[in-house]
Amino acid sequence: MSRVGKMPVAIPQGVDVAINEGQISVKGAGGQLSIPANALVKVSNKDGKLSFEPADESREANAMSGTVRQLVNNMVVGVSKGFEKKLNLVGVGFKAQAQGAKLNLSVGFSHPVNKDMPAGITVATPAPTEIVIKGADRQRVGQVAAEIRAIRPPEPYKGKGIRYSDEKIVIKETKKK
Repeated sequence: MSRVGKMPVAIPQGVDVAINEGQISVKGAGGQLSIPANALVKVSNKDGKLSFEPADESREANAMSGTVRQLVNNMVVGVSKGFEKKLNLVGVGFKAQAQGAKLNLSVGFSHPVNKDMPAGITVATPAPTEIVIKGADRQRVGQVAAEIRAIRPPEPYKGKGIRYSDEKIVIKETKKK
């Protein structure tokens, strides 16, 4: 059996988990998230802990038990604590400004770039060169961060661009005469 799938998911106080035949829903202070239930995995709630069992002995069921367990764990953590990604802008004159559900970027183009945030995602700019993306859905937070980074990815010679705060850019050596 999957090692990840064997570990139960503890449900913190203030989080409600509903297991229906068609989907698994998690509701908490951070919002409500749901995923479709998988027929290969049996989910059970026993005194505040969710356990995941493969429905049969197939390899796919074993793999899906770990996958579904991790997806549900991400939903539980998301509605209780939330997820965040930090981006840094590196370059002369590069700056970001959050205005409600919009992000305005000045990253060296002839025009400013405006990015609308989807529902459930909040963006903040504690400093002009920092962007903090927060939300309950881990996948959507990562996707929005990747889309913002793709506007101006770091270039390999000077390292200018938008990068994750923990990202290390390998700088190439320039041509020598």
